[in-house]
This record gives sequence, structure tokens and C-alpha cells, in this order.
Amino acid sequence: MPVSVYLLTPPFTQLNTPYPATAYLKGFLNTKGISAYQSDLGIEVTNLLFSKNGLVSLFAAIADKYPAVSPAGPDTNELTANIRRIIALQHDYLETIDAVMDFLKGKNPTLAHRIAKRGFLPEASRFEQLDDLHWAFGNMGTQDKAKHLSTMYLEDLSDLIKETIDEHFGFSRYAEKLGRSANSFDELYDSLQGPYTYTDHLLNALVAEKMEQLQPQLVAISVPFPGNLYAAFRTAQYIRRHYPETRIVMGGGFPNTELRGISDPRVFDFFHFITLDDGESPIEQLVAHIEQATPVSSLKRTFLLEDDKVTFINNPSCTDYKQGQVGTPDYSDFYLDQYISAIEIMNPMHSLWSDGRWNKLTMAHGCYWGKCTFCDISLDYIRLYEPVTASLLCDRMETLMAQTGQTGFHFVDEAAPPALMRALAIEILRRKLVVSWWTNIRFEKSFTRDLCLLLRASGCIGVSGGLEVASDRLLGLIQKGITVSQVARVNKHFTEAGIMVHAYLMYGFPTQTAQETIDSLEMVRQMFQAGILQSAFWHQFTMTAHSPVGLEPEKYQVRYVQPVVATFANNDIDHIDPTGADHPAFAYGLKKSLLNFMHGACLDHPLHKWFDFKTPRTTVAPDYIEQALLAEEPDRHKPNQKIIWAGSAIPLLTITTRSKKGQQWEQAELQFSNRQESASIRVSPEEGKWLMEILPQLSVHLPRTWTRQEVQAHYEAAGLPDFELFWDNKPVSTLFRFGLWQL
Repeated sequence: MPVSVYLLTPPFTQLNTPYPATAYLKGFLNTKGISAYQSDLGIEVTNLLFSKNGLVSLFAAIADKYPAVSPAGPDTNELTANIRRIIALQHDYLETIDAVMDFLKGKNPTLAHRIAKRGFLPEASRFEQLDDLHWAFGNMGTQDKAKHLSTMYLEDLSDLIKETIDEHFGFSRYAEKLGRSANSFDELYDSLQGPYTYTDHLLNALVAEKMEQLQPQLVAISVPFPGNLYAAFRTAQYIRRHYPETRIVMGGGFPNTELRGISDPRVFDFFHFITLDDGESPIEQLVAHIEQATPVSSLKRTFLLEDDKVTFINNPSCTDYKQGQVGTPDYSDFYLDQYISAIEIMNPMHSLWSDGRWNKLTMAHGCYWGKCTFCDISLDYIRLYEPVTASLLCDRMETLMAQTGQTGFHFVDEAAPPALMRALAIEILRRKLVVSWWTNIRFEKSFTRDLCLLLRASGCIGVSGGLEVASDRLLGLIQKGITVSQVARVNKHFTEAGIMVHAYLMYGFPTQTAQETIDSLEMVRQMFQAGILQSAFWHQFTMTAHSPVGLEPEKYQVRYVQPVVATFANNDIDHIDPTGADHPAFAYGLKKSLLNFMHGACLDHPLHKWFDFKTPRTTVAPDYIEQALLAEEPDRHKPNQKIIWAGSAIPLLTITTRSKKGQQWEQAELQFSNRQESASIRVSPEEGKWLMEILPQLSVHLPRTWTRQEVQAHYEAAGLPDFELFWDNKPVSTLFRFGLWQL
């Protein structure tokens, strides 16, 4: 079935779900009537390799290279004891590999009991961390334990491949060192001149099969990360040699950030074109150029080689498409039943990332904040903010659920806007969709108790956001627009609503002192101790070429190690922080303490015990976070505030007569119920009848949304006195538990 465009993602990105870039582009090409086919070669190579037939071939290749090493052969010093053990157990791996892969694909869930009890899987060095297994998974289910054990089993095999026949191998970081901060193309180029690796041969066989089947005019290779770069070049190299008439283009996150100043012409021995930023207009112009022979000058944000010189063409008359015009991502062609759920590290959010199939969508292009000084805010993928309407998002969700059979969504926004999250949640409830979703956020004060409850009701299960350096001085320098106290209160709202919170943490920001690093750790400790943070991860600050810090280092009291002369990749910049601490020295202690905190351990451990060098005492009050949570929150009641009723049922009203000391009066009792509890409130008969009248009109399932001002006017029109006294105090103010929310 010949197609115009073959979209592919090279190995390796994720094993549990397709990376969405090609699905976005295929959805767009559908709207233009341009035929396209897509492949995730990472999962296809994985399934070829990690099968019984694949392992038979793998062990045979190892035996050819190391003939002295076999289950019955003599010992050798060529390989480590760990690798020799795996080779000795090869028949055990052959007997178990297909069953393990089926289990990780969700096709054999009962195998979890055998895996979790141990003795079923052959075990090598990755299993040496099992002292931590019961501690990490003791309160978790058998399925999660078995997935983690199965992941270590696959990682043992990965170690075997890497140490014997393919030094580049890694499930999500294949040959990553060749792509990370490669200012020069030399090392990667030299590697590409060498013989094909074992994995290269598998990849080339798949590419040849697809090329013969599809006969595309254009092959578009998406390179999201440095770990995809080597395989992308190998793929392009193979296609260029064997299908010289086919044009090849690279796009994706890596070139968008790293290759904006590329000048090495050797890159174009592999690729004909490299495009930047949003791919819709560039790929449409390339198809027109290839199929209709439109002039080169019509291309959009495209590098190519002209007269042996790298040239950048950006047709000013060609505009980008609005987000409402790019179509719904199309996940067809992917082998969706072949993805595996792995649990590599014991981090709740990272497990969410790698466990389960998620349909990926975007609420908004770019970042609505766009000020953080460590971020690439000068680039269009962050700088140009454009949200999608909630109704269009729900349309796309319903389309993807019908196409994939999956109801889980990961919104891959830079930072999802709170107002759009609110609108999306209301639309999900309105349509009665049963979905689960998670996304990235900023810890905005907009995330009130009631908004978090609404998000939970719509299916939100987790959020991740940047706490970065938990220091108000440094948060100000970063221009994060938040404070530690604010983050604590927002985290409390999410946690109490039943939504998991993950924090991205940073150390090593310019001018950060040892004192601030320790104080930041203390803030994080207190958040875990208070139960308002469930997952987190420390990253060391990296200065990038397109961030405010990278563009104006002197403003942040740092300097480049040396002037950067980049002919290939240019993003991460080595720098010196003369006023800051020895940041790398803190890495191990920060990460070790965090691993314990996430499992509720060592929360009373003195902070200096995490480090093997002298550190200052924290200056943070031991109850700082506790006091922040106890502080009275500002009144956020506004006339235009939305009032919705998301209760599962209209309450039951009973009018009773009460008496005391010879006096009688009527009282209304309203019985509220949800899926977990029932409760009642007592008000006057007039107030009770008014509530019974207004609640159905506030229903989330109706197209109209009332404001607080409108509700007050309706209340007063009924002749009832003092709306604020009635609405903002018990008993009505307790009805948030049953779905009466002020947003």
C-alpha cells in the first residue's frame, strides 16, 4: 500500500505507549488528504529481540563472538561474572521470556503470583537491590511487584546485550551519550562509519520491510530525545543507501532544541531536510515540494544543503495552523497490543509514566506562564501559547477512545492552564465520560479545594509540577511566580481530593548556597511528613542556550566554561557558578533521602546524616509547612465565580415539626448521598425548598453554568434574607463533600 509519507520514531523512547509526535502529524495529514503510515520502531525492535526466537539468535551471536563462553564451556575473563551467569542460565531465559512479555502486555495477569513469589525468573545483578523490594512494595499489590521483578529481568538481559554485542543498547537511552550535548558531529559520524551493531541489523530488517511495503516518497523521522538520535541516523543511512529516490526529513524535540544552529554539511549525507518547531506546516510544504516540484523557497523552517552549504529556508508567506485546525491524533498503524508495562524505579509518578497505555493529548500549545528563567522560553514550542477548547478536547478524547479502546489520557502540556482544566473537567462530567487522566501543572493558587474535587470527579488521578528549588529567594530568581507556602496549600488541596502530587525538584541553580540546598531539602521533608507530597525527583540544574540564564549568564552571576562553538548540537552549556555551592556533591544525598521520604521512612532523620561531608544546619522552622497549612486562606469568593452541582442525586427533603419549651417550629432536613457516605443538613423550610429548586438548575450536566452573583439574585428573589450568612456557613458550606462546588 504505497503512501506519500512514512512517519517513524526510532528506538528507543517508551515501552508502554507510543510517543505521540507521529500520531499528531498523521492526524494532521489526514485533514489534508495526504496518505501516511506510522511506526514505533522501538517497540517493534523490543518485541523482536525479547522473544524466544529473538533470544535464541542473541545467545547464538554471543557464542560466535565469545566461543569459550557457553553453559558447558570453560571460564573466561573476557566477560564479568554477572554476564557469565546470564549465559549459563540462557535456557531458563528461553523458557520464560515469552510468558514474561505476555504478562507485561497484560495478556497473562495470573502469572504475577509466580513471578512475585520468586524462583520463576532467572536472576542476575539487577536483583541485588531486592533488599529494598519488600520495603518499596510491601504495601503494594502482587501485580506491581511482579512488574518490577519482570523489569529487572529485562534489564539483566539489557546488560547482557550492552556488555557483549551492542555497547549502545538501552531501553530508552540508546546511544544517548552520542547525542547529548554533541557540539561536534565528529563522534557520532565516526560511529556511523563503523559496522552495524546487532540492534542495527534488527532495525534495518524492519525498515526494509516497511519500505518495500509502503514505497513512500518522504520518510519523516521524529527524534524526541538524544537517546533516539543514533538510531535515527542509522535508519536514515540505510534508507539513503538502499532507496536513493526517497527523501528523508528529521524533526522532533531534539532538533527543535539542539540543532537550531546546525552548520555541519555531513549531517545531510544522511538526511535531506531538518525541520524545526511545529511540524504541520513544514511537512505539508515538504510534501508539496517533493510531489508537485514547488520551489525550495516555499519550504517552512527547514534546513537543507545547497551548494554544499547548510541553508535555512523559512517561507514568510506560509503560516502555522491553529490548534483547532490540526486534527485529532491518529494512533492507527501502531501495534497497541504489543506495548509492555514496566516499573523500573520505585517512584509513583515514574511508575505512572511507564505503566499502562496512555492516549496522549495537549490542552494548550506552549506555556501560559512563560517566564521561568531556566526554561527555553525563547523557543516557539513554549513561547507561543494557544489553548484548545474543552469541547474540542473532549471530541478528540472520544475519537481516541473509540480508536484505541483505551480510556487513559496523559496531557503532555508544558503546564496545563487551570481555567481550561476546569472547563475540561466540567465537559467530561457533562458527557458522562469514564476516563482517567493526568498532566503537568504550575502550583497555582487557582487550584482551590473545590477545583481539585472537580478535577478528581472528572477522572484526574495525578499532577506533576515544578517546585524546583524550595526556597522563596531562588523561586523569585527563577521567576516561578509561586512561594513554598503556596505550593504546600495547593498540594494539600490535591492530596485531600485524592489526586497524587509529584514535584520536580532542582538543585544547583545559579548562586544557590549550601544553606539553601539544605533548607530546600528540609521543606521537601516537611511536605512528605505532612502527607501533601507523594512523589518527587531531584534534577541538577542545566543551563541551556535558549533560556534567560543561558542567554544572559552574567545577570545570574555565572559564566560559560568556554565560548561555545557548535556546528552540530547546541543546547546544554557547561558553566561555572562562582558564588554557589559545590552542587554535584549534594546529588547522592538528595536522591537517597528522597527515596526514603517517598516510602515514609527516615522522616525524622537529621539532614546532615544523608551526606558524607559537613553541611550547615537548616534554618527552616521545624513546623514551617504545618503552619503554612494552618494559615487561613484568603477569601476567594467573587461575583463571577462558577457554582456547580455535581452531586450524584438530588437530596431527599423532609419537613418536620420540632418543639422546645412549649414552642414549636418547622424545620427542613435534606438527606445527601454520594458513593461513599450519606449525611443530612437542617435549614428552614423556605431555605430547604429553595435548595431543592436551585440544585437541579446548577447541575454540571446542563449547558448553562451559574455564577455566584446569579445564585444570590435567585435566592433574594425568593424573599430569603442574608445570602452570605446562609451560603458561606454551615450547613451549606459542608456540601462540597457531595458535589456543591464554587469554582
